[in-house]
Amino acid sequence: MGTTNSKWFLRVRSEFSASHQLRHYAGKCEALHGHNFQVEVEVWGDQLEPKTGILIDFKVLKKHLQTVLDKLDHKHLNDLDEFKEKNPSSELLAKFIFKHMKSLLPGDKVKLSYVMVAEKSSSMAFYREDE
Repeated sequence: MGTTNSKWFLRVRSEFSASHQLRHYAGKCEALHGHNFQVEVEVWGDQLEPKTGILIDFKVLKKHLQTVLDKLDHKHLNDLDEFKEKNPSSELLAKFIFKHMKSLLPGDKVKLSYVMVAEKSSSMAFYREDE
């Protein structure tokens, strides 16, 4: 019999409100506008804490996500250092959130699968890094 490669996946969702402008877009989104961005984060791991039977406490995961989103919430995203020259597109926002979330997680036990950012329910950008 082969060994199993069991993994647990956890997802949390949150949102933030912000304005942005997409430079060089040649459309309506080049003008100042705002969104209530939806964010989803998925983490995974293959070992649960023996005493609790959990991968990471949902409230800890949500707290980490809120720490990252506080950097973006109610801001004009183009004014942030990260987006002074790069467009604060959903794609690059997902990467920004991924990088900051990754630094907050105990990487040896809990790994980040992806970050999703949506400007509205029908338009989503996902970012992940393959290991």
